[in-house]
Amino acid sequence: TYGHAYVARVAMAAKDAQTVNAFKEAESFPGTSVIVAYSHCIAHGYDMADAVKQQERAVDSAYWSLFRYDPRKAALGESPLKLDSGAPKLSLAEFLAHENRFKQVQHTNPEQFKRLVEESQRSVRERFALLEQLAKAMSPANLVPGAAGAPPKARA
Repeated sequence: TYGHAYVARVAMAAKDAQTVNAFKEAESFPGTSVIVAYSHCIAHGYDMADAVKQQERAVDSAYWSLFRYDPRKAALGESPLKLDSGAPKLSLAEFLAHENRFKQVQHTNPEQFKRLVEESQRSVRERFALLEQLAKAMSPANLVPGAAGAPPKARA
């Protein structure tokens, strides 16, 4: 929101190189850095031996999109927002199906669960599309001269 902090969203088991890059960039950033990491938990209701696969599902479904926002990139002529995960290639329902916390809701009220999954799937798609649009829009070529992160207007 402020544009002057380093922010990353990671899932170490899903994309370890992206996670390492985020930590390196955050450590080298001269100001505030925030890294939000997906963390599996036994309370999610799946075998912890499957934790890596479940983190991959979270990313592949765009439930947990990966990105890095580095304000320094704008000065290099790059978009400060780098979307590190691809478009959803797995349905949200497939991700949710592997966790007992969601299965419990499905068993309790199947109709409402179906409705909630459909709404959540739309939300996931919209959030991913927004991240894509922001990454493109923040490219210096697309910014208004003089705006935050944009090169200043040339003087005549």
